[in-house]
Amino acid sequence: MVLIDEVVSEVGQIGLWLQALGIVILLVIIFDIISFIENRKKLKELIGIKKNVDRIERKINRLLERAE
Repeated sequence: MVLIDEVVSEVGQIGLWLQALGIVILLVIIFDIISFIENRKKLKELIGIKKNVDRIERKINRLLERAE
């Protein structure tokens, strides 16, 4: 009877560790999703800035060509 109680106790401890590990993994996944969304927003902003810089460069090049 004592052996069965010890086995059940150990299985219970393993279960608690697995639950804790599951919670940690879930939090990491949620953090990764939030980071991905934020990085995507920043990337869109950078692409918009790059388009504006390219447009400004083309206008400057046209002005320089006319000045020559």
